[in-house]
Amino acid sequence: MRVLFDQGTPVPLRKHLVAHQVVTTFELGWNNLKNGELLQQSEESGFSVLVTTDQNLRYQQNLTGRRIAIIVLTTTSWPRIERAVERVIKAVDSAAPSSYVEVPIP
Repeated sequence: MRVLFDQGTPVPLRKHLVAHQVVTTFELGWNNLKNGELLQQSEESGFSVLVTTDQNLRYQQNLTGRRIAIIVLTTTSWPRIERAVERVIKAVDSAAPSSYVEVPIP
């Protein structure tokens, strides 16, 4: 799957998602896009999954009808995410179109 990391998603997570093609918004020059524009652009560009740390996304955007799967990490802290990386891998591996999943990171 093509996976897009939003700003705030720690880049070292990429090395744990070896079964997927991972790109960051920064690499694409999309780091200045607002959430609605980012969702639209990512779908139009063929991304299957957006990994973000923006826990307000579902309240700020109407996600009805979106094709992209959205995975929200509850922290930006890489050391904490690294300790729970199996949860993140499982969420990405099982992401279904139009789904929204929060991965709680202790």
